[in-house]
Amino acid sequence: MRAMDLFSDTDLTLQSLQAVIRVAEQFKEKYKRAPVFMEVCGSHTMAFARSGIKKRLNDHVELISGPGCPVCVTDQKSIDAMITLGESPNRILCTFGDMMRVPGSRHSLMTAKAAGNDIRVVYSPLDSVKIAEENPDKEIIFLGIGFETTIPILTLAIREAEKKGIMNYSVWMTTKLVEPAIRALLDAGEVKLDGFLLPGHVSVVMGEEKYGFLPKEYGMSGVISGFEPVQLLSGMYKLMALLLEGKPGIINDYQSVVTKKGNRFAQEMMDRYLTPFGEEWRGMGVIPDSGLVLRDRFSLYDAKKKFQISMDQPRKTKCRCGEIIRGLIKPEECVLFNKGCTPLNPIGPCMVSTEGTCSAHYQYMRED
Repeated sequence: MRAMDLFSDTDLTLQSLQAVIRVAEQFKEKYKRAPVFMEVCGSHTMAFARSGIKKRLNDHVELISGPGCPVCVTDQKSIDAMITLGESPNRILCTFGDMMRVPGSRHSLMTAKAAGNDIRVVYSPLDSVKIAEENPDKEIIFLGIGFETTIPILTLAIREAEKKGIMNYSVWMTTKLVEPAIRALLDAGEVKLDGFLLPGHVSVVMGEEKYGFLPKEYGMSGVISGFEPVQLLSGMYKLMALLLEGKPGIINDYQSVVTKKGNRFAQEMMDRYLTPFGEEWRGMGVIPDSGLVLRDRFSLYDAKKKFQISMDQPRKTKCRCGEIIRGLIKPEECVLFNKGCTPLNPIGPCMVSTEGTCSAHYQYMRED
């Protein structure tokens, strides 16, 4: 706890901030422009906004939010399918809380629940296995949305259902992987970046070595960072130091929890139960091998195979979440931001999720 207090200490934060500004000015002097970094993690997006760091560094560093919010990157057709899935009788739909208010083409899970459908918020997929055990006469479906941080716990839930012989349980897998998304962004070349602030939580599972492709294949640097103000600033400082040295590399600046190889047990669970699959991302289309689905031998627990949901094309709006996720525009450039789209009346998922870029900007970065 003393270490955590130190990472949010005001004096140390201010000193770190000044150090980042100094190296940013050195970068500007050398390259005649400000450095451009992307934070991939939605928790980083919120932490940068909440701490005031992003606003304070506005004239020195351009920070772009990437596709790091699992709810935000889920395509609209999948959102509509999940809402439809919960509207049939004799089913209990279980989900994490941030999915409840995500707008579908017709309505949300919240309004579906208000209409009398059995939709429950759980804190862990394992809670949904218990619900299945307690309700053997109903089909229980868990909405499996998330990155590598969440995916291992989904496999634990399936293992638990398998071990207990529970037949009325399944998971609607709509998972995403970080590496294919980063590759897709770099290959598209739509945004010119100098480096990445890499996600701390995902890196706990996947390990530091997972990002070796960045310097090796793209000549790009990255720093794995924590989430407190001093940790965020330390990550930025070290990323700029790499750029000024001109030697692309990966630095693990979160060594208290991130190792070189990552969590081998979590990786083994993912390999045992899941196989790569081309997932569709909001605003990015289908990215090959960017998601994971259940292997055929576990198809009993695959809600997509168990329940055939066919959907029409999603309703189109002026929401620009897809462009925001790709780092092409800032939330304020969307015509709906803080007008038709607010936290009380969200049009897109970027305004709903606790890790959404629009939500972060609305709460912490609007001008008074």
